[in-house]
Amino acid sequence: MHWSPRFHAAYRAAGGGLGYAAFEPLYQRADETLARTADIRRFGYRRMIETQTGLLLELLPDGAAVDAGRMAEQFHDQARAIVTRNQAVLERLARRYRLGIVSNFTGNLAPCLDELGLARLFTAVSDSAVVGAAKPDPRIFRETLGALGGAPPERAWMVGDNFEADIGGAAGLGLRTCWLAPPDREQPPGPDPTARIARLPDIERIVD
Repeated sequence: MHWSPRFHAAYRAAGGGLGYAAFEPLYQRADETLARTADIRRFGYRRMIETQTGLLLELLPDGAAVDAGRMAEQFHDQARAIVTRNQAVLERLARRYRLGIVSNFTGNLAPCLDELGLARLFTAVSDSAVVGAAKPDPRIFRETLGALGGAPPERAWMVGDNFEADIGGAAGLGLRTCWLAPPDREQPPGPDPTARIARLPDIERIVD
């Protein structure tokens, strides 16, 4: 699930009443403002979530009635639970492969990974705001391959949930691709992924 519906769920749980269709464009505006926030590149994960929550509530018509602390805490706690659930998988993979992250982010991916206890598992971290190119631009994939010791595309996997940005972008460079998506999600137009999984732990049987 992407950040926008997750923030919407946290907003509704904290007392918000807006439906997702009206919420989503305001979330996008808050996200753009977050990327321009002073010192954003120093923000850890919790500070980023709290800041984004505040920016979003300023834009929502019922934002003053929403419990900002509860909203931020729910989003943060769910994210930490996902990290905890998947950390063992990443640790096993990191012992056998060089791992990298290719992310359309806000310039603070590295401190977020550090705070979440994941930074040590990744050889390469490509943050679009730092690299100056965002997926599906091939430049950010090339940047990551270079940071992984000049790995040739045909020997690398791109695992992602965004079909257009992750799968389409990587396939154009010749990487093998694995789409992470629920079984009932229809595949958009574009190159077929090399593999498809419904949950991250399944990636181990794919790459092995």
